[in-house]
Amino acid sequence: MLSEAGLENLIAAVAVDCRFGLDANSLREAVLPRLRRVVPIDALWWAVADPTTLLFTQAHREELPEESGSYFVENEFLHTDVNKWTDLARDPVGVGTLMVATEGQATRSDRYRDIFAPLGLGDELRAVLRVRGSCWGFICLHRATAKATFSADEVRFVQRIAPHIAEGIRMGLLRQACELENPAYGPGLVILAADGSVAGMNEAARPWLDELGGRSDGTGLPVEIIAVATKLRHLDTAQPVLPRLRVRTRSGRWAVLHASWMNSGDDAQIAVIVEKAAPAEVAPMIMTVYGLTDRERTITASVCQGLSTRQISSRLHVTIDTVQDHLKSIFNRIGVHSRGELVAMILQRDYLPHTIAGDALNQSGSFNAPTVSE
Repeated sequence: MLSEAGLENLIAAVAVDCRFGLDANSLREAVLPRLRRVVPIDALWWAVADPTTLLFTQAHREELPEESGSYFVENEFLHTDVNKWTDLARDPVGVGTLMVATEGQATRSDRYRDIFAPLGLGDELRAVLRVRGSCWGFICLHRATAKATFSADEVRFVQRIAPHIAEGIRMGLLRQACELENPAYGPGLVILAADGSVAGMNEAARPWLDELGGRSDGTGLPVEIIAVATKLRHLDTAQPVLPRLRVRTRSGRWAVLHASWMNSGDDAQIAVIVEKAAPAEVAPMIMTVYGLTDRERTITASVCQGLSTRQISSRLHVTIDTVQDHLKSIFNRIGVHSRGELVAMILQRDYLPHTIAGDALNQSGSFNAPTVSE
């Protein structure tokens, strides 16, 4: 294990890797060599996750057979086992090892008996890649049977870098969306040079600049874009969450601005992405205005994410009747009569100042506005 100073430097290097909006493959190639310096492994599995459903995609394997993929899906969703992703995603630590979970009796795990033991693998370290309460991916690390189990120090190291990797995945997906979406509806991308001038933008950025009170040719930048870029330049490398800002535009829409680095060095450029805010982004501000209780805030955020009453009941481990009672109280406080009215009000009405600094969300969300389930 590296010295404490060496570990801090390595974690800072991982944080830097995760601030450029790299695609999933490039991010993995940048981070894994650093991870292996502290946590030697013999096999691994790495995947991006949908933060709303926790379903994993873009899986990458090393020293694990491709045909094992269907087994892991079945194990995760149909069988009882230790350290399942859905359990780790709810766990405050978000990291666990096979040997600790089974109290040293690995054969208690179906995964170990069916897959790992035949491959000559022993301990398994699983970590959810989570930031702002949303899970953006999973990492599964393996050691051969003859080697030592994962230590508590190794677990803590993975836990410390996991939020940085999650933010890296999130920004990479958002950067890709700027390249793929229809300019009329997609996120806008503004690239700022080292001196703060506009070095480039996509077509979708022009209407966003107009809505924010700037000029569509980039000669007059809105103060909100300048603000998130300035915050990024002064961001502590220990902070896994990149700058973002929620704002009400001149047209009445809610928008979210994100900032990340494009490259490194003296001529480093900054990418500022502007996108339409999902209901879950605006909900915390509305809930503050109406003085909702913690439980009512949680249920309101779940409604804005499109969860049904039954799904909310299951997530919070309360009865359906309890959820419905909370919903009645929420409707009465806010002055609406249905889920649809609640979400529409959060999106359409202006209760707070024009420009609002973005605070961390406690609930999982996605960048696409969800469908409201009745």
